[in-house]
Amino acid sequence: MLSKLGGLGEDIRGGKHALSYIRHLARGNRLGRRAFFETIFDSMADKTPILLIHGFLGTRGSMLPLERRLAEDGAVVFSFNLGTLNTRDIRRSAFLIHRKIESIIAQTPVKRIDILGHSMGGLIGLYYVKKLGGADKVRKLIMMGTPMNGTWSAVIGIATLGLLSSSSWQLLPGSHFLRELATGPLPQNVEYYTIGAARDWVTPLASTFLDGATHLTVPLGHSSLVLSNEVYERILWALRREPPSVP
Repeated sequence: MLSKLGGLGEDIRGGKHALSYIRHLARGNRLGRRAFFETIFDSMADKTPILLIHGFLGTRGSMLPLERRLAEDGAVVFSFNLGTLNTRDIRRSAFLIHRKIESIIAQTPVKRIDILGHSMGGLIGLYYVKKLGGADKVRKLIMMGTPMNGTWSAVIGIATLGLLSSSSWQLLPGSHFLRELATGPLPQNVEYYTIGAARDWVTPLASTFLDGATHLTVPLGHSSLVLSNEVYERILWALRREPPSVP
């Protein structure tokens, strides 16, 4: 029925996804789960672990539906506590990711990971890969609804959080942070994917493109990127896709 309603149907579905997203977000950053190191050593060392990075004003709980689906499909999935609602400087979050991944690689058989970032989480992952030496540790970087060129919706964060949130200012189009992130080429030993949503009012589709990345578009909204079947199918395709052969 919703498919027959066209754009209105997608907005209705997006509204349902938004409510579900908020409900899971409210779970916060303390999620009960089996220890990651134990999982790695428990006969799963042959798999590439997937790091989930949530977006601005998000929590680890906001990515929980996606984490559960990946785990049910046999993936080794983990996330980190990036502070209350993930509002700190993007560089600091990327450095935290850097330290955590170095620790994992030092203590487990893991050599490389995949990163799946939603919204600002994609920028955190990209900064880690480009500026903090993460290219040697990352196999695939998948960014969903990530504002490569910034988003004016960050003004809401500035209006509500002001000086308490460095990342609000960093997300504005033309910010010093985004100019810094754009300098230099993408490291070539990582596969890059971007997934943009045509009905995303938080991160407009045009802002999600990244030169050098494989881009996928879905007719959905921002929260749906974490919750919809269509997006999940594309995520699995990207994770399981073999890299193009080099002539």
